[in-house]
Amino acid sequence: QLRLVESGGGLVQPGGSLRLSCAASVVTLDRYAIGWFRQAPGKEREGVSCISSSGLSTNYPDSVKGRFTISRDNAKNTVYLQMNSLKPEDTAVYYCAASRYYYCSGNIPAYDYWGQGTQVTVSL
Repeated sequence: QLRLVESGGGLVQPGGSLRLSCAASVVTLDRYAIGWFRQAPGKEREGVSCISSSGLSTNYPDSVKGRFTISRDNAKNTVYLQMNSLKPEDTAVYYCAASRYYYCSGNIPAYDYWGQGTQVTVSL
């Protein structure tokens, strides 16, 4: 069974950067599209980026476009989320998830495997 583990979260000041990693436990991660999601207290889980299985297609919501960059290294079974120009409203638990499809989907039910999450806090 595919197991995902996030890392790289922490406390950062506004305007700072963090890079999250999502490591997979299997050697065939390249068949899955991977999404990054976040959930703040009292709010619904929302998608912040997705990358197709090949890495050729990515998408972002307007709230993070131009600040976040998703990438993947299939040889290392790892997907990354580079987050720049962080804002207090980016504070949330960030999760990575693997989709049953090779292409990106905005529907949370399309993602079958989830990591345990990593906390990102943006504050002075």
